[in-house]
Amino acid sequence: MQKQTVDLKPKIFTCVMAILFVCTTLTIAAQKKMAAPAVPSVFAQDKGKFTIQLNGKSVGHEEFEIAPAGGGWLARSTTDITPPDSVAARVTGSLTLQPDGAPISYDWTSQAEKTNGAHILFANGVAKITLQMQDARPFEQDMSFGSPLIAVLDNNLYYQYAVLARVYDWSKRGTQSLPVLVPQELTPGSITVESAGSLSAGSKSYDGLRVATSDLEVLLYLDSNHRLMRLEVPSAKVAVVRD
Repeated sequence: MQKQTVDLKPKIFTCVMAILFVCTTLTIAAQKKMAAPAVPSVFAQDKGKFTIQLNGKSVGHEEFEIAPAGGGWLARSTTDITPPDSVAARVTGSLTLQPDGAPISYDWTSQAEKTNGAHILFANGVAKITLQMQDARPFEQDMSFGSPLIAVLDNNLYYQYAVLARVYDWSKRGTQSLPVLVPQELTPGSITVESAGSLSAGSKSYDGLRVATSDLEVLLYLDSNHRLMRLEVPSAKVAVVRD
């Protein structure tokens, strides 16, 4: 009886092709997952320098940058300021944000006669604050705001108003309210932000935003891309102008 010979080459070839097909499919799927579109963000990259004026005279400067960082955004600045009848101070602030503008963390330091600072973590509408004052033990405090979308507006760090101008919903316009935290004063509160129409400064026109608390009004002058170009606090005779 003659033995039949079975040619295994076609079967091996078929198996190899099947394995390659599966591997290729998995690789493409992984690449598509890695290349998934980023979460839409209210922010745009920006970098610049502001001159801080009091009664028309320069009292300081602030250098700032807003840029992507990981899956979120990082907004930071350094201000050097010498107020009248006061010592010179350097203030830094670093604000990490989600793409929709909700804060993730915030760090600030102030260097004048003493060096003070704080680290703040935000989660579910709660700010966990660790305050470090020179020659003192760290102080911890939690503040609840009831909303994850909190405006951080700290003293002498005006780039944070550039962040606020992005968080404002321009498609809805009107008056919009937000909880606010002033970290250097450990002060919570609320603000309203509304369109101020067209504002003029010098020979240029800008889109205006009015930011108000119960006792303070700030006017923001924005270009057509909603970048902060000028800020005024009329009651304090303060102007912050982009160089």
